Amino acid sequence: MILQEKYNDYQIILASNSPRRKQFLTDLGLAFTIKPANVNEEYPSHLKGKDIALYIAQQKASVFNNLDTNELIITCDTIVWIDDVALGKPENSDDAKQMLQQLSGKTHEVISAVCIKSNQKEHLFYDVTQVTFNTLNSLDIDYYVDTFKPFDKAGSYGIQEWIGLIGIEKINGSYTNVVGMPMEKLYNELMKW
Repeated sequence: MILQEKYNDYQIILASNSPRRKQFLTDLGLAFTIKPANVNEEYPSHLKGKDIALYIAQQKASVFNNLDTNELIITCDTIVWIDDVALGKPENSDDAKQMLQQLSGKTHEVISAVCIKSNQKEHLFYDVTQVTFNTLNSLDIDYYVDTFKPFDKAGSYGIQEWIGLIGIEKINGSYTNVVGMPMEKLYNELMKW
């Protein structure tokens, strides 16, 4: 059975405003609606790495209660993890430039956590991809931030944008995870659901 047939009778809700996540689900051929989960993305200070992304993905799913039997919620949260620090979305241009300086010439982890929720069950999973940046000069960083305005992206960059073309030395793991949703894992989890 293909994925589209399996979920033909479901109302899938993507709880995200991300145009990249929307495009991924569209590319899978799924019919869905968008209802962003507007939650505070703060997390307990004792959480580290994947546990931060898992916590926020679950918080986003917790907004949706009293689901109909045919409704299925998909939430996702992505963080960049470097030097024992989580980088989320930048607050402004200076913050974005500082994040890119921090990533320059180093390897970091991109961690995306996904929550699939129905009225009967909830399932959380995550993926981790290692990304290595070349050393970026300040002119390239300024150009990227000023031109592409990566304020909706964890770690202040989109691998699919100009900075990914000129600045990424290598990745180890899922490309779609770095873009914002681990589609290979999501597909497999939806097929098992």
